[in-house]
Amino acid sequence: MMLKVFVAMAVLCSASGHAPAAPRQLSADPIVGRYVDTIGGQAKIDVIRNVVIRGTYSENGQSMPAVLARMRPYYKLVGDPLHRSNEFEEGYDGSAWEYYGDPGIVLRTVGPAAAASRHGLYILGNLVDTRKQGSTVTLVGMARIAGRDAWQLRVRMLDGFEQDEFVDAQTFLIVADRKVAKVHAFGADVPSETRWSDYRRVNGVLFAFRNSEVEIASGKPLNEFKVDSMEVNSNLEPSMFAPPQIARTPLQTLLDQLYGEREDASAVLWTIHDFRNAHPDVDTDAAMQVIGYQILKMGDSASTIALLERNANDYPKSSGAAFGLGRAYQSVGRIADAKREFELALVLDPANKRAQKALADMARN
Repeated sequence: MMLKVFVAMAVLCSASGHAPAAPRQLSADPIVGRYVDTIGGQAKIDVIRNVVIRGTYSENGQSMPAVLARMRPYYKLVGDPLHRSNEFEEGYDGSAWEYYGDPGIVLRTVGPAAAASRHGLYILGNLVDTRKQGSTVTLVGMARIAGRDAWQLRVRMLDGFEQDEFVDAQTFLIVADRKVAKVHAFGADVPSETRWSDYRRVNGVLFAFRNSEVEIASGKPLNEFKVDSMEVNSNLEPSMFAPPQIARTPLQTLLDQLYGEREDASAVLWTIHDFRNAHPDVDTDAAMQVIGYQILKMGDSASTIALLERNANDYPKSSGAAFGLGRAYQSVGRIADAKREFELALVLDPANKRAQKALADMARN
């Protein structure tokens, strides 16, 4: 879940209609102040050191239990800090990271993946302690949200990312936000709106217990989260927000090396060549598909293509190797090459659903 602004904020305004100008005597500061007072006041907010949220996350018709933890000043864990996962986690402990139990790698991310992580760090969101966060807030005007008037506030974050927060003109609670970001790693930038509701008081502060995100243009639901329980001021330590420490096999060490070299395609090819010579009996196919995808997410397409071309050559009968290379080609606009690899993936494995979907999507476009 993995998001950043690439489109001018004018897209947001056009998606929501032309909001009337705000009255001249009002600015963002008093509205933000009323919001802070409404949810409990600065003194009660300052008492909250951390929060652990447990609930149900839904996307594409599927639901799963989910846990999110945040701690001051900037720690975040998508997972349970008291019961760490050995399958997947992502978090922020001063920089963004992702952990994959299979094949066993920890990645320090950059680009859109890191931006998506840092844009959701703070316990009480974007309208509390904005100056400490390095953000600025300006009043755009008024808008209609679910048939009600709301103040439209534009938050510009430290890295230039902008998100509009909508504060109900009567209740002074945040009822929606809008942003433009990627929904998936290689998808298009999508203007979306998230609605916030079911506010409940925890330790004297109001939190929204439900949020649902939709694509603005189509109204298509993207995801929903319902809070089942929320714990504040648990006995948490910064180390609980760090990635797991793993004892690496030679193959896992190779993955770390390739990821670290991802900006240098020549270094990547040299490293995999030496490893294959030193460890001829180690099957590297699946691992190269995984790390190739992660390098591609970071925007280093030249290294990805070089690595996955080598992998496809090493494993000419691997449907996964062909599909991974096709995806890399597609990401840089080499559509004919991508189609060839997707078709090869299906020849090698007619049940490869990812290749089937990729070709079907190509046909529609």
